[in-house]
Amino acid sequence: MTATTSAAGLAAHLDPGRKQDFVFHFDVRDGNPNGDPDAGGMPRLDPETQQGLVTDVAIKRKIRNMIALLGEGKPGYDIYVEAGVALNAQHKRAYADLGLKESDGKPKGYRPPPADQERARQWMCQTFFDVRMFGAVMSTGTALCGRVQGPLQITFSRSVSPVLAQEHGLTRVTQTREADIEEGQSTEMGAKHAIPYGLYVGYGHFSAPLAARTGVTTDDLDVLWRAFTLMFEHDRSASRGEMTLRGLYVFTHADKFGSAPAQELFDRIRVTPSGQQPPRSYADYTIEVPAPGELPPGVSLTRVQG
Repeated sequence: MTATTSAAGLAAHLDPGRKQDFVFHFDVRDGNPNGDPDAGGMPRLDPETQQGLVTDVAIKRKIRNMIALLGEGKPGYDIYVEAGVALNAQHKRAYADLGLKESDGKPKGYRPPPADQERARQWMCQTFFDVRMFGAVMSTGTALCGRVQGPLQITFSRSVSPVLAQEHGLTRVTQTREADIEEGQSTEMGAKHAIPYGLYVGYGHFSAPLAARTGVTTDDLDVLWRAFTLMFEHDRSASRGEMTLRGLYVFTHADKFGSAPAQELFDRIRVTPSGQQPPRSYADYTIEVPAPGELPPGVSLTRVQG
């Protein structure tokens, strides 16, 4: 990892007081990186270009899962959007811990005053990493916690080249009773969806002014970038094939508002097919990353991975 340090000795990409824009590359081999429920679970595609797509929600789910592992037992690193846990139950935790009175749920009944809702909102930011980083709408149920605009936003990821979505037929065991097996009822046809290979590019933005409102710290950014580098390593699945983070490049600005447009920075990292066509490995692409002297004034680049 190549990192620029500030005058205070802090690595630039760990400074929550500065605007950050980042690019990440990942690839998948013989797997389904993000199934589309509206298409029977087939890999998501842009129908006009046949480029593969992976939603921001899918990436944030992997980050949340990794944060839960990295921050297990550590105050401030609970996960708000967690499988099998109702969001309203998370709101009630805030009210119970702060000793606040919940709404009675009636149209003209009691509602928590704005001051109590603000206290609950702050508690949610302090307790849940994903509220602090991604934001949340927490104005449902009887324990009202308001709305948080998170400082971190992630885009859809798009494959560099078109991908071929395939359906692979297979048989699977459906019966375990000997009588059923003897009658030939032990298996049935099924299917798996996959693409042979795809290299995807995604983008993200970190707003320092919004981070100050939610209380994001240097430790939070450190854990975030580490979660990015590990999110595929601890999310293995036979259906997803081999998914690997190939690059994570963080552009850090000189101040909290930014020194150059994000897209101008993103365009400086070029990914070009250069080997076998259609591509079947990461080696079939050329990645060009700008040198420090090629960046606009007031912008530094940290190669967290790649």
